[in-house]
Amino acid sequence: MEVNTLQRRQGLEDKIPEIEKSLKMVEYLAERTNTEEPISTLFELHDTLYANAIIEQPEKVCLWLGANVMLEYSISEAQQLLSAKLSSAKQSLENAIEDLDFLRDQITTMEVNTARTYNWDVKQRRLEKELAAGEPSK
Repeated sequence: MEVNTLQRRQGLEDKIPEIEKSLKMVEYLAERTNTEEPISTLFELHDTLYANAIIEQPEKVCLWLGANVMLEYSISEAQQLLSAKLSSAKQSLENAIEDLDFLRDQITTMEVNTARTYNWDVKQRRLEKELAAGEPSK
């Protein structure tokens, strides 16, 4: 459980900055929707391949949803979707951190109880050996 929760936490910590970056870009495009001045930018085609682009009065954006799926949204819908995803991811991250704290407490409790049970068993075996040998117990 701890490994799964750690992986979930790491995934969320990686995902949240990406969502924030996308949301900032969509908000920037929303600010520029009614401007006459076009936006000149570079966009990534591949890891090291970029292309120049000029964006005039943006109305729609495409968002990667995962699993090789991209959907086109209006700018306001994209803002709502990304805001909801960001708040959901932050809440999930908080839950994962709380779960990890709880799991660590439970693991510590389990280890202490295991050690106590083992020590009790060792003590009982000594007593049984002493009684079997006829020695008085201390």
